[in-house]
Amino acid sequence: MEETLASLRRPKRRGRPPRPREEYHAADFEDVADAEGLAPPQSKRKRAASAAAAASLEDQPLIDIIKHNGRLISHAVKRLVEDYESKKNLVTFQILTMLFEACGAKHEIYPDYLRESDVDDIVVSLVDLARKGLVEDNYNSKHKDLKNFKENLVCFWDSLVLECQNGPLFDDLLFQKIKDYVVALSCAPPRVYRQVASLTGLQLVTSFISVAKTLSGQRETTQRQLNAEKKKQSDGPLIESLNNRLALTHANITYLEELMRKIFSGLFMHRYRDVDPEIRMSCIRSLGIWVVSYPSLFLQDIYLKYLGWTLNDKNAGVRRTSVLALQSLYEVDDNIPSLGLFTERFYTRMIQLADDIDVSVAVSAIGLIKQLLRHQLLSDDDLGPLYDLLIDEPPMIRRAIGELVYDHLIAQNIKTSHPGARDGENEPSEVHIGRMLQILREFSDDPVLSSYVIDDIWDDMKAMKDWRCIVSVLLDENPAIELTDMDGTNLVRMLRESARKAVGERIVPAVDNRKLYYNKGQKYLQEILENSRREITTALLTRYPQLLRKFISDKAKISPLVDMMTLLKLELYSYKRQEKHFKTAIDLIADAFFKHGEKGPLRSCIKAILFCCTECQADLKDYAENKLKNLEDELVLKVRTAIKEVEAGDDEYSLLVNLKRFYELQLSKPVKNDSLFEDMYRILAHLRDMDNEVKSFLLLNMYLQVAWCLQAIDGENPSETCIDELLSKQSTLFDQLYYYLVVLPTYQKEGRSTTVLSCRVCIITAEMWCLFKKSKYSSTRLESLGYLPQSDMVQKFWKLCEQQLNISDETEDEDANEEYIEDTNRDAVMIAAAKLVLADTVSKDYLGPEIVSHYVSHGASTTEIIKHLITSLKKNTNFDMGALFFEALKRAYERYMAHVHEGENQILTGKSYSECQDLASHLAGSYVGAARIKNKSDILKIIQDGVSFAFVDLPNQLSFLEAALLPFVSKLQSSDIPDILADVEKRTQDTNMVGDQGAWRPYFTFVEHLRDKHAKNEVLHEEEEKPVRRRGRPRKVRDVPDVPDLRSGRDVRGKKLFRDDGHNSSGEESISASDHQGHGEDDDSDGDADQPLINTIRSSAAKLRSLKIAQQGTSSHKGVSGPSGSNS
Repeated sequence: MEETLASLRRPKRRGRPPRPREEYHAADFEDVADAEGLAPPQSKRKRAASAAAAASLEDQPLIDIIKHNGRLISHAVKRLVEDYESKKNLVTFQILTMLFEACGAKHEIYPDYLRESDVDDIVVSLVDLARKGLVEDNYNSKHKDLKNFKENLVCFWDSLVLECQNGPLFDDLLFQKIKDYVVALSCAPPRVYRQVASLTGLQLVTSFISVAKTLSGQRETTQRQLNAEKKKQSDGPLIESLNNRLALTHANITYLEELMRKIFSGLFMHRYRDVDPEIRMSCIRSLGIWVVSYPSLFLQDIYLKYLGWTLNDKNAGVRRTSVLALQSLYEVDDNIPSLGLFTERFYTRMIQLADDIDVSVAVSAIGLIKQLLRHQLLSDDDLGPLYDLLIDEPPMIRRAIGELVYDHLIAQNIKTSHPGARDGENEPSEVHIGRMLQILREFSDDPVLSSYVIDDIWDDMKAMKDWRCIVSVLLDENPAIELTDMDGTNLVRMLRESARKAVGERIVPAVDNRKLYYNKGQKYLQEILENSRREITTALLTRYPQLLRKFISDKAKISPLVDMMTLLKLELYSYKRQEKHFKTAIDLIADAFFKHGEKGPLRSCIKAILFCCTECQADLKDYAENKLKNLEDELVLKVRTAIKEVEAGDDEYSLLVNLKRFYELQLSKPVKNDSLFEDMYRILAHLRDMDNEVKSFLLLNMYLQVAWCLQAIDGENPSETCIDELLSKQSTLFDQLYYYLVVLPTYQKEGRSTTVLSCRVCIITAEMWCLFKKSKYSSTRLESLGYLPQSDMVQKFWKLCEQQLNISDETEDEDANEEYIEDTNRDAVMIAAAKLVLADTVSKDYLGPEIVSHYVSHGASTTEIIKHLITSLKKNTNFDMGALFFEALKRAYERYMAHVHEGENQILTGKSYSECQDLASHLAGSYVGAARIKNKSDILKIIQDGVSFAFVDLPNQLSFLEAALLPFVSKLQSSDIPDILADVEKRTQDTNMVGDQGAWRPYFTFVEHLRDKHAKNEVLHEEEEKPVRRRGRPRKVRDVPDVPDLRSGRDVRGKKLFRDDGHNSSGEESISASDHQGHGEDDDSDGDADQPLINTIRSSAAKLRSLKIAQQGTSSHKGVSGPSGSNS
């Protein structure tokens, strides 16, 4: 009993309990068969999982495992391979059945039928199932349970090939059968069959390559062993065994390569041009993998040519896949010698893809070009067209090109033998700055283009952030660089633009026009920008006055230098006890203001001083404010002195320059001086023969004085004195404006100055009418300030505006580079007139139709302005758009009739008639979709009034029916036509139409059109207007060169790519680079091919300048809108 109790108290044995015998059925699997003795808990879980997997395999079909249970694939494959030795036909049937079910076919095929039938018969029966709709699309299904279907299917075939590599793979039965069915299904009409079969066939080749590479390694090892043994003895059983093993390994490799070739010729060569772009992409992606991983077979022109041909595919995804495949190919240095012929044949297309319509393709192509440059497979002459892309709209493309330019031209590290080498990074900043200046030399005439180039390269070029180095170069302290005047200007611009980038500002217009902002989560980014500002300030702290002093007289350099003041951290001047340098800089900026009379330097100086007045603290702020006050006083004195000198008969130049300075100052802040206003009025009223530009700036300054005076009045408690003073100034300015409204239309003196004065008068008049709009001040204490212009003055205003609209495009182009051109062109005049209509400042009945009648007469920009006006007016439901459109048509037609009566040349008369027709088409085009039904009454009213107008003066005005009304008739239903037709025919009942048949022809045309419209019996359905959107970025308009002729001397060797080497199918078509031309890709002109590198940049720069990209303004005020905006 004691023994028993002791045995009970004996501690239990530690470790796992013995395994029940019934679990040993899992020993069929290799990972369980070796599990004997003590094993860690992890091995136990593996054996348990294997046992559970084995049990679950008994009940699950192979297709269900692939659909829903991918973790069992490896176990299922092992079971299949084990069963294959004894049940070849059954296992083959199971695998092929899974293939059919993966295609989605709900078949009833049995093992005996599958074994006895031909492959084609089975595939035909499967196609019939698809035709009957008995197919389940697992491949494209969005069902949650099938989300891993493609990955599981690929995993199955890969596991099967690897598991069979020691037996069934080489029995010439299983995989031959699989290959036959895969190839046959890949050519079947149902798309899902082709998708699954293509995925299977491509993965089989990839898996074959893995096995072949393993066998190749074994073959090399065996060969080394054989060579070593042969040195010891010439014969023997070991040598015989090694020879047999070497022969077997070589035979297996040959067998696999033959399988790959058959799948390539039977599947790839047909599916790489399948109608489904996804299939084409998978083919090209797989080919890229094959060439890189198994170059001994696939690195040949007979395979590479497909990568070249698909560079012209109409689908962007396929083109990008081909480019990415080539990138991986060119990354391997050992491949380059074998790619010579391929590169020679297709390098032109690779360069063209850098300007592809799809941004992702273009960016990938630029990366490929970088690789070609690294291996010296492209010449510098081939890069000329790429420099156009430095100012391309998508930032991704500009950045990619900028990186290429930096690597190739600045760092010059792209021609090294290793991809990761960056030889140029170790060069001093002076070297990189010198090379950058050589590039900017080609864009010196256009600061906007220079900004684009700097923006593109900025991220890569560290030297552009080496502020001390740039300053030392500008101050001639670095003997390594000798600056020309042009280089100095470019370097100063680069300093400013780089500093702006460093502190987080945009230096080129944003595509989406969104402002930069930083949220709280980007605090680290704000700290980086603040540190950059601190570094810039530290570098310039003591050197900034030296730069200003050196370049104070250079108008091209002083403006960007002065702009640097707004980028500095001004408190550092106080922290580091450098107040004297700050004061010196402020003094120099004030001196620069009085040394220059151009818009750029003047605005920069005013902006910098105002910035200092706002951002500085304590003594420095007081100093800046005193300097600004002294500047104002001195400028007012200079203007008054200049006025007196002109009145005494002296030259007007001093007055003009000081008026410009006064104008720029008033754009930013008010300058109170009543006597100066009187002086400007006096000289303007008494000296009518002054230069027109002087008159323009006198009017501008007087207007700004009035605008600031209005803003200074307290609307709640206005001073009677202030109101009287303002009324006096208002009346004085209107007198001068109305004088020029009357005089300028009959002014005989031509030239740019007259045009500028006319534009200024139109714009200032419109601004004044808006500023003192009567309805704005009615029922307020400022009611006396309200002003309503007389109708005759509105007509004179429009007559002068119309005169500016008729200025030729050639004249505007010649003046495109002049100062203030953006404020004095016909677009500015049209905007001013449209503003009067929108603000309801003057009656819409006259000015509205006059403006709309010029809808299509003056180019795209004017058309866009009027289009926005019409859109805005339509939002007012109470406004009669039909009456506006009819009156606009009348005005356009009356201009045509005026040309006819004056007997002017036929070209001008024909042009005015075409403009009338185009206007009618555009106005009628605004009634589309549901708007045709909604605005049916407006359309009928336009036609009825138009018919009445046409019959006022028979038959002279009948052409109005054809020119203006036909487009509106097409917008009506057939049921509306009889009434119109009856009205028209009734009007001619008692009319003799025997006279001039030419004059009556529009009438007969109109009647015939009405009858045809009625005969069609159209019924309008309410439809939604759907705008047509162009995909991708806008193409560049350029001459498209011919595709290089294969028979030319340059491409003779390239023809070898297309000869039949015995591996092509008989039905294959030869596809050249021109086969897909025009499918969304742009071609670049190669006219620069024979020029040196710098010449290609120069020619590209000329192209870029022609684009006339408008730079985003840096000033917060433009024109005269600043003061008036606060009162509108």
